[in-house]
Amino acid sequence: MSRAGALTVRTPEGVTFSLPLASPAARCLAWAVDFGCISVASGAVGAALALLGLASPDLAGAAAILAYFALSLGYGMALEWTWRGQTVGKRLFHLRVVDQEGLRVRFSQIAARNLLRPLDMFPAYYLLGGAACLLSRRAQRLGDLAAGTAVVRQPPVAEPDLDQAVGQRYNSFRDHPHLAARLRQNADPALAALALRALLRRDGLEPSVRVALFAELAERLGEAAPFPPETVRGLTGEQYVRNAVDILFRPALPRPGG
Repeated sequence: MSRAGALTVRTPEGVTFSLPLASPAARCLAWAVDFGCISVASGAVGAALALLGLASPDLAGAAAILAYFALSLGYGMALEWTWRGQTVGKRLFHLRVVDQEGLRVRFSQIAARNLLRPLDMFPAYYLLGGAACLLSRRAQRLGDLAAGTAVVRQPPVAEPDLDQAVGQRYNSFRDHPHLAARLRQNADPALAALALRALLRRDGLEPSVRVALFAELAERLGEAAPFPPETVRGLTGEQYVRNAVDILFRPALPRPGG
């Protein structure tokens, strides 16, 4: 689902939230930065292959072409998977690739959208992909349409008041430091930011929406790192999210006697 300029996601519980779509201009600027990175890397590889040219110029030329295509495709795949939907350019311009249904983007989706990038670039300067972006209701190029992804904007936010969001209560999740570390590693950044915003704005939500929203957020955060049943038993969705946000946004506290 989408409305003008935003990717709107509706959960099975009927809760909706929206993420601002990246503008074509911002995507072009991010791509220009990424193109520069790929060019620098290609130049370094080309210099390394120059020695091969002493033995066979044709073989060195072919190797350089193959290396460029490998870097062009592998750059986006590796960084978007490692940085969860971001490359150097997308980081600079606060953009992120997400699943169009609001789920965490999978590697198969990242691979598909990057493998189709040459088609989007046809015949030159992303003309085909740019036209698809303008015609798509989610501003998707052909690779995004095939992969079921979209590029959203994540503007930087002011330092949140974590005491207001999570308070100073005992957090049972911190009794399991290895699971807390897994939560930090696996939780999608967009989901973490959404959970924090929900806590900061919870007093303005309708009671039924508040319950449904935090139940949905707790379920999705639980998929990143399932804590033992005895730890989460009796927690409401909002309490679960508060504990998770405490883990995600506050540095690890020193253990007693540590």
